[in-house]
Amino acid sequence: MSRYVVDFGVFQISWYSVFILLGIFVGGTLLIREARKFKISEEFISNLIFWTTIFAFIGARLYFVAFNWNYYKNDLMDILRVWEGGLAIHGAILFGIIFILFYTAKYKVKPFRIFDMAVPGLIIGQAIGRWGNFFNQEAFGSEVSRQFLENLFIPEFIIDGMHINGVYYHPTFLYESLWCLLGFIVILSVRKFYRYLKKGQLTGIYFMWYSVGRFFIEGLRTDSLMFEGYKAAQIVSVALFAIGLIIYIVNGRGSKFERLYKEEDNVSDIKF
Repeated sequence: MSRYVVDFGVFQISWYSVFILLGIFVGGTLLIREARKFKISEEFISNLIFWTTIFAFIGARLYFVAFNWNYYKNDLMDILRVWEGGLAIHGAILFGIIFILFYTAKYKVKPFRIFDMAVPGLIIGQAIGRWGNFFNQEAFGSEVSRQFLENLFIPEFIIDGMHINGVYYHPTFLYESLWCLLGFIVILSVRKFYRYLKKGQLTGIYFMWYSVGRFFIEGLRTDSLMFEGYKAAQIVSVALFAIGLIIYIVNGRGSKFERLYKEEDNVSDIKF
């Protein structure tokens, strides 16, 4: 299985890059569509997507490099070879949140309004982006038998792709992709059908949903980033779940008719 869509020797386009960009495109498109419902300036939201993507990308790489510093310190130029893999979603989330907080403060927009609109696109973007790991043959789990994979009723090409150096592995990229896809459906369903959804609660649901899945899936992976003998992603998942639960509860306080997600905010007059 080739990891490149196009390979002319000196010019290559990797599947990893394609799926990352596709995830960003789909997520950004969903955010723009939702922003239009609240009459949010397209210039505001387009700039938000562009700069958040840049900072999230930097954060994802720095997070990964920080946990693999003993490797990268011997070849600093290797830090720039992101097409070979090595992006951590938790780093992207952290840097993305920091930038959005700064951006919304600058234009006096409630940050939870933006976070809530963004999380459906974020989680479906994650579902798409995980397929880049498949073509890079990374982010897989422990050793399994071919029969085990066949019993999962997954496509043959995935089974073949999980046959690496003569060994079959758990397709943990697939588990996470499907978990994120299901989370996308759940979040959209809550947004559409729960009449008393308040600002911030979708963000809390995202943190809790993704963290539960990532915690258990990370337990199967063999390439985890480690911190003091523990899997860093599991530590962060526990923290994010707690944060998500707090966000959901705190933002849900008060009358069920207050601070509703579907209320239009006065953000149509943003000036640049």
